[in-house]
Amino acid sequence: MQIWRSLADVPADLGPTAVTLGNFDGVHRGHQAVLTRMVDDARAAGLAPVAMTFEPHPKAVHDPEHPPELITGLHDKLDRLAATGLAGTIVVDYTLEFAQQTPQEFVRRWLVDGLGAREVVIGADTKFGRGNAGDVATMQALGTAMGFETTVVDDACAVSESGRRWSSTWVRELLEDGRMLDAADVLGRPHRVRGIVVDGDKLGRQIGFPTANLEPTAGMIPRHGVFAGRMTVLDARDNERAAALVGQPMDTAISIGFNYTVGVEGLRIEGFAIDREGIDLYGAEVSLDLVQWRRPMLDFGSLDALIEALNADVAWCRDVLQLD
Repeated sequence: MQIWRSLADVPADLGPTAVTLGNFDGVHRGHQAVLTRMVDDARAAGLAPVAMTFEPHPKAVHDPEHPPELITGLHDKLDRLAATGLAGTIVVDYTLEFAQQTPQEFVRRWLVDGLGAREVVIGADTKFGRGNAGDVATMQALGTAMGFETTVVDDACAVSESGRRWSSTWVRELLEDGRMLDAADVLGRPHRVRGIVVDGDKLGRQIGFPTANLEPTAGMIPRHGVFAGRMTVLDARDNERAAALVGQPMDTAISIGFNYTVGVEGLRIEGFAIDREGIDLYGAEVSLDLVQWRRPMLDFGSLDALIEALNADVAWCRDVLQLD
């Protein structure tokens, strides 16, 4: 999948396209169903399937005091969009100036002239243009005038087996409750947090549980506690020892929250790679895929009690991750 950061990046020989637009936060199974169907239909019609998404999230621009907590960062979102078979995605720099375009200006400049749209695929609740003045009827009228077909997505393909519509809101609810297996079912994969490995207080090393301490860069922080998951080096960032581990998922016991027992201040995100000794991940960018939540963060009262709890946590993680 090609990624474009402006209309100037779009290749002149792209050809006619089918375009869909949205924030696609999480790229959950509802998004996947809609995008996969659009891709199949577009290719059958001889059109290049293209998505338009926005960075930053429009709500963060219009209400900067209350930005949304995004499920995924841009890199993971683009990876997951690519997995649906799209030919390209344009990442629009969302600004207040961009938001001042009328529906007609937006459609003409971006969809028709910029992307060569012959079909525009939208949801029934789509709003666009200055003050969200445009809706489905507006898009259909503009399509008639400008030479493209408007396809309104049938929500039936975005409804779960339970009857609830797949949604980013649902994912956030599940993550806030620590229901990682249910969140993974909606997302189609475990929830991911990204971060840079930074220096910690080295206590884990002293008590036999050396951890990678993350400064988070993307991914919604779920309910605090202990998790079973997998840690993967995404970018070694000049760390030669970490370079040998790039792309290798490591079974990991993960803690997210406040270390009450030892009185360390501030949120900590730590990963203990099970059965991995002497690894050096300092400075590397890593991901944590959170498989299952075990327990909340607790004050165990002493280091001995904490060590006993950590041993039990690792044993539980082994069972969850099906290690021998």
